[in-house]
Amino acid sequence: METIKLDLKHYKELLKSYIETQDEKSLYGAEQISKSFIKNNILPEEIVNLHIQSIIELYPDLNKEIRHAMNFLLETMISYGLAHQEYQTLREKQLELKSEISIAANMQETLLATTIPNVEDLDIGVISVPAHQMNGDYHHLVKSNDGLIGIAVADVIGKGIPAALCMSMIKYSMESFPDQSMKPKAILESLNRVVERNVEAGMFITMFYALYNPTDSKLQYASAGHEPGFYYYAEQDTYNEIDAKGLVLGVSPDTNYNQYELQLHQGDMVILLTDGVTECRNNGKFIEREEVIEVIKKYAHLPAQETVNQVYKHFERLQNFQLKDDFTLIILRKNV
Repeated sequence: METIKLDLKHYKELLKSYIETQDEKSLYGAEQISKSFIKNNILPEEIVNLHIQSIIELYPDLNKEIRHAMNFLLETMISYGLAHQEYQTLREKQLELKSEISIAANMQETLLATTIPNVEDLDIGVISVPAHQMNGDYHHLVKSNDGLIGIAVADVIGKGIPAALCMSMIKYSMESFPDQSMKPKAILESLNRVVERNVEAGMFITMFYALYNPTDSKLQYASAGHEPGFYYYAEQDTYNEIDAKGLVLGVSPDTNYNQYELQLHQGDMVILLTDGVTECRNNGKFIEREEVIEVIKKYAHLPAQETVNQVYKHFERLQNFQLKDDFTLIILRKNV
């Protein structure tokens, strides 16, 4: 309160000086006293009240209309001050939450990181970009001791931190399996039981899991309600949708999954993706799956990694560089 009294005296002197002279010196003094207000955390309504008191003391014969107007301003600033304080509190909380999410996103990126295995007869390209800070997509590639290549791509039906936590659970569940070369059917059935027991009702996970054997160039795979990928037959120069059906993970603990098989030949490609690729929007409308194939065709002559990079850039531009959903694309090309 003592600070306010001192400021009142100083403020009144500066106000009187400016009214009488309109010189820059008084304005400079006002700038300095404003810094004092900030330092002492003086609220906006207190500053307005200070101004009113100064005016009344300087001009006691001030007409009542002006007094009423000043009182109206004071009441307005009281409401403004309360609203501003609430805004500042919310802003601080928002910045704190944003910082925490950024840390969580960095941790997620580290936890879910996967290394593309070196396979002599297979060119592999992978890209996974979150639409926001946290990624609701998951991909994993692993080479077992007997040379088999496991490829997983998954998508949580849900976004944000809960989705990210689900993906971490999926990764560590997979790493806990005793044999990394387990059949895709067995992988999905095991994961399904984990998800059903540990994920809250209403949150489901789609997943496609494949196992490639370099010895005979066969790809075994199974799907848990995941977005169908594509298979490119080099000999026929055709793209077909990969036929694989199965219930999403977490619905029923006793779900059985069908297992399928493809024989890869030189130049063939397996294209795996999430719905962030096939559900890109152009002028507010979802694109057709055929358009995805056309874009892949355009860059298919490039190495697999460059192909997925260019496809991503195409759809990123199409959406004005604002992804609506997490974008994950994996291409496996048989070389020899």
